[in-house]
Amino acid sequence: MAESTIEVVEYGGATPPMEAGDSAPPNPMPNQYNSPSLSRKPLLSVQPINNPIKSNTPKTSRTPNFITPLGSPIRRAIKLTRLDPQDAWLPITESRNGNSFYAAFHTLCAGIGIQALVLPVAFTILGWTWGIICLTVAFLWQLYTFWVLTNLHESTENGIRYSRFIQLFSATFGERMGKIFALFPVMYLSGGTCVALIVVGGSTSKLFYQIVCGGHGCVAKPLTTVEWYLVFTSAAVVLSQLPNLNSIAGVSLVGAVTAIGYCTMMWIVSVTEGRLDGVSYDRVKPNNDTEWFFGVLNALGIIAFAFRGHNVTLEIQATMPSSEKKPSRVPMWRGVLAAYLLVSLCLFPLAIGGYWAYGNKIPENGGMLAAIYAFHGRDASQSVLGLISLFVIINALSAFQIYGMPMFDDMESKYTSRMKNPCPWWLRVIFRVMFGYGCFFVAVAIPFLGSLAGLIGGVAVPVTFAYPCLMWIKIKKPEKYSLMWSLNWGLGIGGSLLSILLIAAGVYVVIDTGIEVSFFKPH
Repeated sequence: MAESTIEVVEYGGATPPMEAGDSAPPNPMPNQYNSPSLSRKPLLSVQPINNPIKSNTPKTSRTPNFITPLGSPIRRAIKLTRLDPQDAWLPITESRNGNSFYAAFHTLCAGIGIQALVLPVAFTILGWTWGIICLTVAFLWQLYTFWVLTNLHESTENGIRYSRFIQLFSATFGERMGKIFALFPVMYLSGGTCVALIVVGGSTSKLFYQIVCGGHGCVAKPLTTVEWYLVFTSAAVVLSQLPNLNSIAGVSLVGAVTAIGYCTMMWIVSVTEGRLDGVSYDRVKPNNDTEWFFGVLNALGIIAFAFRGHNVTLEIQATMPSSEKKPSRVPMWRGVLAAYLLVSLCLFPLAIGGYWAYGNKIPENGGMLAAIYAFHGRDASQSVLGLISLFVIINALSAFQIYGMPMFDDMESKYTSRMKNPCPWWLRVIFRVMFGYGCFFVAVAIPFLGSLAGLIGGVAVPVTFAYPCLMWIKIKKPEKYSLMWSLNWGLGIGGSLLSILLIAAGVYVVIDTGIEVSFFKPH
């Protein structure tokens, strides 16, 4: 039988070069675990030497749009196949030249957030012993689910590389189950986090302005809270014009450095200023058992919400090249370990040092940030307070880019799947402007959304603590009653129960304390 030589061609035109009389040739399977990414229109061609081999490969790809073919072992079973070029057109997979350093930058920037500043509040309910135990267990638990996701990203059995969380969940449990159980949590963790970042970034910008101007105001009529939200959103939208996830690696590095900076500065300022007079470490005593039960659930929710970033783990790993000999899980896991070593050096001192300094006097709203300004606003250096605020703002801007990227990717995929062409630059700009100012509208129109954070956040908890373990069981099929089978079933069921309990606690808090509903009146 005649042989054929396969040549990979990245061609930027509308159609590939073709030999006279040839129909559209089938595309060969690449040698790497990813589709070509350096070209906006990657195309492959086959150059025949003697007589071309007639291929039965269909002219339209049967590969779903959300997956990327792997080079092996499918290469042994299927000689030729077509590549779906959409991966090279979308922001997450447009560039595949990432490395472990980029993974560490993205993971660290996404993993440390303003939600970690309320960790000492959980200690007021759990106490020293149980607070440290629960924080340690949660840290190890979510680190394990990170490892699970990095190993599920690419399958050597069916030759598929999953580049998005929803895609992996849908491929595991079915598209309908994916829409019911994974779509809202993942979209909330992306869009909802961006809304929260606008609130935090805008409010902190106002505070930073007051510190710089000495509390008297640099102008006769300072900006309102809504106007500060708009300033922050405009800066985030401008920064969001960077084309893909790899292109914001430098932004993530700055965000990671500032996150480490403000966390470290906060606990150092709190510890060096000493404990407050009359500080107490006695647990908060509830009026009845019901209040105690939901108080414990609230504390567990605070610890669970302190860890984030699992909804973008597969997306970060998708920016890396991968092959049989050098799978992407190796540099990805190396980057995750480096990032979470630094995360642990931030969160544990922040929780322990903050609780030691403020005890039961730690403010429930704002945590460490509110405590520093409330108790040390006068005696602490204004330069230090201003630098902390500036770091919070920069980190919020950087994290906005990471959590917004899945939303950008989803919007552009709607266009590419319909038009079969990459999204033009002007439409990409429109999409990102619409998303940024849409989040601004939600932040201004529904300022009481933060009161529902516990309720809505409980729905998103399985993304971190349950779904990865359940997907591992479904995909890897470990031997029944083995260690991995028992561990993943235990963690999967435990994470699901935790989610249900946190939702119940959120409902109880809403009913017990009520919600001050005020549209278009942010505090």
